[in-house]
Amino acid sequence: MSALVLALVAGAVVGLALGALGGGGSVLAVPALIYLLGFTPAAATTASLVIVTVTSLTALYAHARAGHVRWKAGAAFAATGLLPAALAGAAAARLPQAALTLAFAAVAALAALKMLRTADPAAARSGGVRPGRAAGTGAGLGALTGLLGVGGGFLAVPALVTVLAFEMQAAVGTSLLVITANSLASLATRSGAAVSLDRAVVGPFIATAVLGAWDGKRLAAKVSGPRLQRVFAVLLLAVAAFMLADAVT
Repeated sequence: MSALVLALVAGAVVGLALGALGGGGSVLAVPALIYLLGFTPAAATTASLVIVTVTSLTALYAHARAGHVRWKAGAAFAATGLLPAALAGAAAARLPQAALTLAFAAVAALAALKMLRTADPAAARSGGVRPGRAAGTGAGLGALTGLLGVGGGFLAVPALVTVLAFEMQAAVGTSLLVITANSLASLATRSGAAVSLDRAVVGPFIATAVLGAWDGKRLAAKVSGPRLQRVFAVLLLAVAAFMLADAVT
């Protein structure tokens, strides 16, 4: 199968995840870029940020039109992660490739477990808004975005539900604002690396991801959020296991 076809298929899946769940696309984008398209882990994290930024903006527009974005709270949440995202993005290029792969596998596994937990309505119930914890969570998400090239939506959605007491639809929509802000902050420290990416692969990847995001938004309106989360969580666990096995062998 040619690199172009693989990029088109992978992009569609990433966009579908972002549109339907408000996150998780970059957790699939990085392994797809590494194992299907031959990118190094460092190049894959940079390419993922470009892909996720464009796709998240598209999905954000769709959710905003439906009234599912809480702009003020989302902007405040995202602001706490901007500096960590920029600093971690600058540090990422200095880390060994194997360390990036291991860290990414661990984050993918954590994301899957978080999704399985919040797919249970009882587990997702919040005890009230906790601003201090929200600030710490936002900073942590920013650092993950910068270091590993992940938008952080897979952790932002559970955080917005459990820490800020958002309902699921608002959490999904608002997480896209957080993803976009963090990704742009990280890309600002990787501008040189972003210019050197293979546009013949990244361009088609982005195109089908954008289309997939619109389909994901429609899918989210038809299928229950918990069911989507469970399916995606199982896929993430498989990806994490594969990357872990690859890193230690």
